[in-house]
Amino acid sequence: MPNQSEQLSPGTALITGADRGLGFGLTQELLNRGWTVIAGRNLDWHELKELAPKFPQTLHILDLDVTSQESADAAAQAATSLISHLDILICNAGINRSAHINSIREDQNYQDILDELNINAIGCLRVVKAFLPLMDQGNHKRLCFVSSEAGSVAASKRTGWFGYCMSKAGLNIAVKNLSNDLTPQGYEFRLYHPGWMRTYMRGTKNMAAELEPEEAANFALKHFLSPEHIPLVLRDFAGKDYPW
Repeated sequence: MPNQSEQLSPGTALITGADRGLGFGLTQELLNRGWTVIAGRNLDWHELKELAPKFPQTLHILDLDVTSQESADAAAQAATSLISHLDILICNAGINRSAHINSIREDQNYQDILDELNINAIGCLRVVKAFLPLMDQGNHKRLCFVSSEAGSVAASKRTGWFGYCMSKAGLNIAVKNLSNDLTPQGYEFRLYHPGWMRTYMRGTKNMAAELEPEEAANFALKHFLSPEHIPLVLRDFAGKDYPW
């Protein structure tokens, strides 16, 4: 665990997609570090339920469907009865349904592409809009977004993955515009590529990947909780910055 002096002091955090994978890893690690966590879930998954008795005062589980502004608004309203402010918001919820598509010559599932755009890119805007009043009262005012190297236009070598790559590129420009808007109001931003993780983004756990979610969460929090003022970049788990 990083030295506490090398990270932001514990406060309150919201994590979307906290049911499993990286979101659950981030939730668990922040709780271990003394944070209060609002865990946004959209699945009936066992891990958050099992974690809850260990942190009865600091873990709050709320239903949060990032595809719905009504759901995001309801979650934010529920959160106001649990916390007075929000210090960090981590937009983590995401899907990858197009990793098996490697060419435009293959059949495309356009509904999957729309779903990827809706969850991975537009969903973050819904959540930020809903929780911004609580963030306005926060001490750290840090907005963190789990993106991907797949969203880097300059670095792309893929011949397919259209929905996933488009959604992450869309997320990246959304974060840039949010930064233009909110940085002058005291906000800080983190845009992050977590690496190839053993998560459920494709439906089943990807055991061919390199990082377990718990390991990836520690790398991510090193960046998310750094007290440094960092210009907006797309940074990965090894500290590498990607071109836009």
